[in-house]
Amino acid sequence: MRKNIQIIGSGFSSMAAACYLAQAGHQVTVYEQNSTVGGRARQLKRDGFTFDIGPTWYWMPDIFERFFADFGKKPSDYYGLKKLAPAYCVYFADGTQITISDAIDEIAQTFESIEPGSGAKLKKFIESARENYEIAIGDLVYRPGESFTELITWETFKKCGLFLKNISTEMRRQFKNEKLIRILEFPVLFLGAKPSDTPYFYNFMNYADFGLGTWHPENGMYGVVQAMEKLGRELGVQFVCNSKVSEIVVENNQAVGLVVNGAFMKSDVVLSGADYHHTETLLPEYNRQYTENYWNKKTFAPSSLLFYVGFDKKINNVEHHTLFFDADFDAHASAIYDHPHWPKDPMFYASFPSITDANVAPQGCEAAIFLIPLAPGLEDSEQMREDYFNLLLDRLEIHTKQSLKSHVLFKESFGINDFKEQYNSYKGNAYGLANTLLQTAFLRPGLKSKKVNQLYFTGQLTVPGPGVPPALISGKLAAGLIQKNQ
Repeated sequence: MRKNIQIIGSGFSSMAAACYLAQAGHQVTVYEQNSTVGGRARQLKRDGFTFDIGPTWYWMPDIFERFFADFGKKPSDYYGLKKLAPAYCVYFADGTQITISDAIDEIAQTFESIEPGSGAKLKKFIESARENYEIAIGDLVYRPGESFTELITWETFKKCGLFLKNISTEMRRQFKNEKLIRILEFPVLFLGAKPSDTPYFYNFMNYADFGLGTWHPENGMYGVVQAMEKLGRELGVQFVCNSKVSEIVVENNQAVGLVVNGAFMKSDVVLSGADYHHTETLLPEYNRQYTENYWNKKTFAPSSLLFYVGFDKKINNVEHHTLFFDADFDAHASAIYDHPHWPKDPMFYASFPSITDANVAPQGCEAAIFLIPLAPGLEDSEQMREDYFNLLLDRLEIHTKQSLKSHVLFKESFGINDFKEQYNSYKGNAYGLANTLLQTAFLRPGLKSKKVNQLYFTGQLTVPGPGVPPALISGKLAAGLIQKNQ
């Protein structure tokens, strides 16, 4: 039966769900409070430069292929893809730079040159990671997190010991060189938790890195947003921007509509891809599933301080994705997870998309995106942002051996306060709820409200977790649950 379904927010999970629900024959309207769709994956244009405001990594291309295939399409029907070679490079405190190729044999040679014997170990490790990837992506993450029994399969039974071990300990058991260990721990950071708090089963992220490679979509990650919007419109989805939802209207414990820009919009089903905590504040308190105390006790993935910078010159000695692990990893992690504070000497990430795509910067110029992971909920001020920007540029100049400060045409920043104001993000988190053992699958906030009928959730605070590919999966799971319960 055709239903009128209203969706709050237009991030990846919302747009994915909208496509599936429209394909099933429902009338679907997506309300986005900002001026363009995409949620956190919006785009900034200034003075001939173009930046992805949010995600910049295109990993797990098979997930995108699977999404579009569900509609008889391919990503190439909407955007081009280029595999990055090399995938990325990493700077360390002693000035050394390790470049990660786009081929596992070459990566193994790099490891071997740094730690004799590690090349063969790496290949064996990646094969194990591939097996876990096939179990996770082929089956587990496409389950809606309604019950513990979803995790019980013969394959997961054989791997149960991997859920009781952690990434950090197991990496150090197999490899000894600290730089190689940091590179192997890097993909886990996408899950939003310390390697020491992340089950070893999640080493499948290393297969996503070394096995499947790093890609760049045409027009950046916003090109994927545009593709999903186009697909949605082809399926009949309506997208309405500049639409602030101030209330989820509940009658007899059932969601019956939304208040959008002060006007009541009747619906049969409400799905929220907005911040889960924020969504529940749109309900009467007795209809909320989770208390403030519940949210406060959860382990959140980091927030971020980002800078979007236009340089009037090309930058030497960097790759499209460049990581600066030139600071104390454990001290920075502690500043995020253990004793939240602004890190004294942070690690950071830089993206230079103009290395791959000449269209994102004027000729002879460089577009740069910088990101510092931070604990959510910290005080955020313009002076702090300025101090950290100068710190970043100092270290960038040292490592790349060039003067850059005088070549900055402009910079714009995006931090904790912006995540709160523009995305209603709990404590200004950037990546959602971390994937720790006690926040996995059915232990995460549910896709379906337990207190309000016809109210559903999707996105990075629910199943399966943070990241763009999981967001696509979350949208599919939420749409499937809605279909099942109609």
